[in-house]
Order: sequence, then structure tokens, then C-alpha cells
Amino acid sequence: MKLFLTFFFCYCLVRFSLFSQDFQDITYYLPQDILYNESIPKPKEIIGHEVGEWHITHARLVNYMYALAAASDRVVIREFGRTFETRPQLVLTITSAKNHENLDEIKRQHVQLTDPSASQNLSVEDMPAVVYMGYSIHGNEPSGSNAALAVAYYLAAAQGEEIESMLDKLVILLDPCLNPDGLDRFTHYVNSRRSKNLVSDPNSIEQNEPWPRGRTNHYWFDMNRDWLPVQLPESRARVALFHEWKPNILTDHHEMGSNSTFFFQPGIPSRNNPMTPANNYRLTDRMGEYHAKALDKIGSLYYSRESFDDYYYGKGSTYPDINGAVGILFEQASSRGHSRETVNGVLKFPFTIRNQFTTSLSTLKAAFDMKNDFLEHQRTFYKDAMAEATRDDVKAYVFGSKDKYRNYHLAEIIEQHQVEIYQAKEAMTLNGYKYQPGELFVVPLNQPQYKLIKAMFQKNTTFQDSLFYDVSAWTLPLAFGVDYTETRGRAFNQNLLGAAFSAAQQPAGEVIGGESSYAYVFEYYNYYTPKVLYALLNKGYKVKLSNEAFYHPSGKRFERGAILVPVGIQGKDPAYIFREMEQLARENGLEIHSFNTGLDYQGVSLGSPTFKNIEKPKVALLVGEGVSSYEAGEVWHLFDQRYHIDLSLIPLRVFNRASLDRYNTIIMVNGRYTGINTLAKEKLRDWVKKGGTLVTMKNAMKYVSGLGMGRFEFKPTRRPDSTRAMPYADISEFYGAQEIGGAIFETKIDTTHPLLYGYYRDRLPVFRNSELFMAKSNKSFANPVVYTNSPLLSGYISDINLDQLKGTPVVGVTTYGKGKVIGFTDNLNFRAFWYGTNKLFMNAIFFGRTLDSFSSR
Repeated sequence: MKLFLTFFFCYCLVRFSLFSQDFQDITYYLPQDILYNESIPKPKEIIGHEVGEWHITHARLVNYMYALAAASDRVVIREFGRTFETRPQLVLTITSAKNHENLDEIKRQHVQLTDPSASQNLSVEDMPAVVYMGYSIHGNEPSGSNAALAVAYYLAAAQGEEIESMLDKLVILLDPCLNPDGLDRFTHYVNSRRSKNLVSDPNSIEQNEPWPRGRTNHYWFDMNRDWLPVQLPESRARVALFHEWKPNILTDHHEMGSNSTFFFQPGIPSRNNPMTPANNYRLTDRMGEYHAKALDKIGSLYYSRESFDDYYYGKGSTYPDINGAVGILFEQASSRGHSRETVNGVLKFPFTIRNQFTTSLSTLKAAFDMKNDFLEHQRTFYKDAMAEATRDDVKAYVFGSKDKYRNYHLAEIIEQHQVEIYQAKEAMTLNGYKYQPGELFVVPLNQPQYKLIKAMFQKNTTFQDSLFYDVSAWTLPLAFGVDYTETRGRAFNQNLLGAAFSAAQQPAGEVIGGESSYAYVFEYYNYYTPKVLYALLNKGYKVKLSNEAFYHPSGKRFERGAILVPVGIQGKDPAYIFREMEQLARENGLEIHSFNTGLDYQGVSLGSPTFKNIEKPKVALLVGEGVSSYEAGEVWHLFDQRYHIDLSLIPLRVFNRASLDRYNTIIMVNGRYTGINTLAKEKLRDWVKKGGTLVTMKNAMKYVSGLGMGRFEFKPTRRPDSTRAMPYADISEFYGAQEIGGAIFETKIDTTHPLLYGYYRDRLPVFRNSELFMAKSNKSFANPVVYTNSPLLSGYISDINLDQLKGTPVVGVTTYGKGKVIGFTDNLNFRAFWYGTNKLFMNAIFFGRTLDSFSSR
């Protein structure tokens, strides 16, 4: 009994120490049975505080990593990218000094392992494995980046045969902060609200960071969804580094709810992506045993095979799985600030760091012990991929559209993932439309990245499980709204392949017909026409929108939506106008046509009253608590980075007192908008009545309808039959299956409607991740975008929701006084890679005020 009480007391003392210490010195994290090189600086010597005493700022993190590299022959540091806010992205290459002397050759041979034509003769026995360790891609999940300090110190300073053998057999790529901008946003918040006597109250200010929070990057994007779309500079740089080395393992260190414990993969088996080889999960299972053993040793609670999945290949822990590697997700219960009350006791920041540190080392232990298994898995993955490509009846994907820049940006994404892509050598017909060689790209499947190509192009509508942690579909050609087809069997001919795609060769533009003293016209198909249109309006040009078809004297037909720039009414020198037109055409890959006469007997003449003046949009976006920061950030990024359009981001508290006279367009993305007070609601009504255009998305439509401005009606929610007896254990899956986590649907569009100018096909894929179903208007012209009766293109939707969705509108337009309220049931700017519906959204901004009241609901 005495022995038991002694053991129990010691156990409680350990548990108490894990949760009770305000901060610890570096020894709290480190293995204590080894020696450390005293010439290697400890973190405190450089950053000025112990790891976990304060949250690390990115600048101090950078300073320490450079100091470490200067002191250790095991560490080489390199800046491989910059964030939007110009913070450096760093990678520390950590291995033995001997390996550093031969690092280029090690890399060359390792990458060769992914080439089936050369890999068979390589011996993996003496080849190091490569481990990419990535920390805190969500900036307000900081235990990862703080743990990176201790991990880097350990790898540089630890002495003895074990660490030296490990560094001989491994090349470690340590990325200490995957999201520098978000980490600093969060760090400065919690550090500036830290008390000397740590406060654990969950209601305290330190525990409640304000909107938009530090999870995201500068433009409020979740970067852990961007590994596949690569729309952000941080992601593009990181994916390039990934393919430079082709790591065998990639770790992704996150945080979750404070009342949780610690999670490591594998996730839920039924939610694995079927394209990922079974061996990947076997290796993940075996690694899990290492994590469990390490966490058992320090007394930490944990779980696995629950909560999370391995389905969407755009996440850091899943992208490696389709690239011959093994991705590992870690999720640590978050202390939010420095200390927080939880159901498991008071959770201290150092404890969260220690778990991340511990599983970093258990990853390296597994990588060392299983080195040959991981290397062989990589070789086999690509060998099997080539064999599958040979057996596959589909030999290539061909895609194209009249919009050369959408084609270009899709090809650009594909190329960034080490996929060979070519321009077409000859014209082809896709889905009934004939495209010229310059409008087409071909992606052959007979190449090592066969599996990834299939993952980007495939449409899936059947699934083993009905619950998804993220989206269930991301088919890239559908996201870009381009036509595409599979080329099968003998129909594919290598002679179809033209020049290899190069991102350096962007679409060319020109002014066709030279200088004009009468008018210039450009079609609205090009992705960057909103950018060109705004540039002209911003420079004071008088610009007109065509609402009927017309012809050039050469016989070329211009459809509705073409933009007319008359020369004579501008008050500018024609030669000056020509130079500006040349520059806009060249910079945006746009064909601008010169007109020397306005007479047209086939269509309408250029002075026709059907041409409407376009007003320069003066746009505000409402932001703040209760508003979706993701969707707000997507609009901000679209305006700022893509189209160079001025956009005022107005916090709701400022909106309550601000004058709206300087704006003619206000955007309200998905949100609750409970922060708008009574006086501001009335002010918004008056602004619309006087002629303002209000563009709303998803639940913002419901909000303005409740204010009496938008006559949008919605279908009542239908629930599955819950009267039949079912086990209580199935409740989460039963209701979770009714959520639309993210799928792609087909709509039928009216290309004669101003909101659809720039589209030339009558079908448009739309992304949807909500259960908001708008009732169809009974007015003849008020439903320009409607889901078809068989709308599902790719992804999961329950039968009940599919039935609800059929035939419902995507967009509604209502007149309120002299103004317009335009509502979209879906997010047309999803994660910046839904290029195909960006123009629909932008047309609401530019052309919403031109809509006839008869087209309203």
C-alpha cells in the first residue's frame, strides 16, 4: 500500500507539473539522458525568454534559426519564399556534416527515386530518407512553431551515437513557421494581453482573439487548403520546395479545441481517399505506435482513428499521400493564450509545446527505424502509377476555352505539381464547341504524376462515407469553367502534343487594326476584362456596355457584353488613347479591336441606345465579427490582387456611424451581421432606395430579406426521417450526412443577361457548401442562373438536399427604390481557385446598376 501511494504521489506530481508550470527552461522539453553541445545557443540566449514563457514572434524565430545555423555544421538555413507581408519563409536543412558535403548528390538520387525509368537500379539501403517538418500553418495554433525552437535546438545540439546515426540516415527539412503573417497577428495579440500572473479564465481577453483571428494569412485564407490549388505565394514557394526534395514524410502540426487532448493520424479509415495506396495507411499505423509510446512516456492523453480524415488532397497532411510520401497530422488541444481552464485541468502553453516536440522526435525515430520502408514505398508508388497509366483506357485530358487566361492559370497550377502539360497542335471540338490550338491544352496521363492528374481531373459522386472534414470535390477544370474531355485508347495520338507549357509565356494581347480616331472594342471573355474595365474607368474614360450584338466592318461578330470605348468623347489625344489601349492589351492578354466607323446594318450601330454607360464602381465590403473572414478575404484578394480595384473594408462598428455617400456598391458576404445597429439598418435601406447596389451572399441574403430590402424567398429545411429507431451512437453521422461540405453542381445560364456577359456556353459549374435553397421566382426574366434537374457533377450531397436543390436559382435580383439588391446563394470566389464563377460575381459589381427592373423578382 505504501508503495502504491508513493507511485500515485509521483504520478500526480508529474501530471501537476505538466499543467501547472507558467513556463519552463529548455530542459522541460528535451530528453535528459543525453549530452548537449554547449557551443550551440539555447533559444533563450537569442530570443530573450524561455520557450513557452511568451509566444514567439516570427522575427525572433527567424533570428534564432539563423543563429543556430551559424553555430552548427548540421544546419544550413535558406529563405525559399516571402509572404504577402514580406516575412521570410525559411527552411533548415538538418543532417550530418558528412551528408551536407554531398547534399546535392543526395537530393539528385532521392528525386530520381520518383522516376520509374531510373529508380529500379537505385539502392535504398544507403540512401537517406527525407522528412519535411512543418509547423503552425494556422497562425493561432502556435504550439507548433514554438516547438520548432526546441526541435531545432535538439537536432543541432544533441550528442551521442543515436542522434549521429539518425542524422546520417535522414535529411530533415524543418519549416519552423508555415504561416508567418498569421502567427505574428496572433502572437502580438496574446503577448500584449498576457498578465504577469497568468489568467486561465476562458472569458479573459487573452483567450478571445478578435476577428479575423490569426488562423489565416494576410488575405484571411486558410493556407492548409491551398496545397493543391496553390493560389497563394506562401503555398507556391512551399510546393516548389516539396518537389525540389520529394520528401518521404511530411508532418503538419496543428491545434484543436481546448477540451480535447492530442490527436495523431491515422484518421477515420472509411474517410480515406481511395486513390491513396493502402501501404500509406499501413505506414501511418506503424508510425502511430511510435507516437503513442512517446506520449505514454510523458503521461499525455491522446487518440487516433477518429475525427479527422485523409480525403482532400489540398491539405498539408494529405497532399503528400498523392505524391508518394506519407503525410501526418498532429492536433494538440489549444491553450489559446498562455494558460486556460479545461475539462482536463488548467492547460499551460509549455505543455502544448512539449507534446508537439515529443511527436516531432517520435516521427524522426519512426523515420529512422522505417527508413527503407518509406523509400521503397516512394519508389513503388511511382512505379505502380506508371503501370496504372498504361492500363488506363484514358490516355489524356484535353481542356480549353475562349478565355486564354483561364486556360493559362489552370495550366499554371498543373505545372506547379511537376505535371507535364502541352499546348495542342491542332484544333479540337470539346463538348460540341470547336477550339483552335491556341485555346487548348493536353495533359497526357502516361507520366509519373498519373495519380495526381487523376485527382485533379476526376469527377466522383459515390463515396464509402457521407461525412467529410473538408470538401468532397475539387475537380479543377470544373472550377475554372473550361470545357474538357478524356481522350481514350487509340483516339490519343502523341502528335496532338504541341509545345510544352511554360508559365513564362503568358497570353499575348494586341490592338488589332492599329490606331483609331473613332472607337475601340473588346470582348468580355478574357478573365482580366474586369481589371481592364476598372483601369479605364479609374482613368476617367467614358465606357459603354453593349446589350445587343454588333459587327466589325471585317465581319467579326461581337456578342452582348462587349465593351465600347468611343474615342471622340474622351477629350484625350487619339494617339495617347492608342498607347494606353496597347498597354492594357499587352499587360492583360487582351485583343482590342479598332473601329473606324460606327455604322452597322447587320447588328446595332455604335451609337445605339442599347449601349449603356458604365459607372465606376465605388465599393465597400462589410467586415467584422459575425462575418465570414474566409469569404471576405476571398473578395478582398480578388479585388486587390487580381483586378486592382479599390475596395474599402469597413468594420461593422464603423459602418454603424459612417456616411455611405461615397459608395455606390456594398458587398455583404456570408454572415450574421448582428453588429449592425438599428440606425445603421435604416441608413442602409435609404442608401439602396437612392440607387445603391447591394451585393449579398448566402446568409447575408436572408439578413437583407429580413430588413425588407431583398424579396428573396427560401425553401424550408427538410430533415431526414428521425422517427425510426436508431442507435444513439449514430446521431453525429445521421445529421452530419445532411451537410453539403463542398461539392460541384451544374447550372443552366442565360448568356443574354448582363450578369452572365462574358460566358458563351449555357452551362456553368458552381461550387456549393451550404444548405440554403432559394425559391424560384415566378417572373420570366428573374432566374438567369438555375440548377439543372440533374445538377450533381462531382462530390457528395444527400438525396434530400439534392431534391431540394434541383431547379433552384443561384442568383436573385430585386429592385428596392432606385437601387438593386443582388443575392447569390453560393460562394463564387471559393478559395481563389474558382476562376470560372469570378466573372459572374464581378458582373454584379459592374453591371448590377444597369439591370432592367423587369429582370427583378
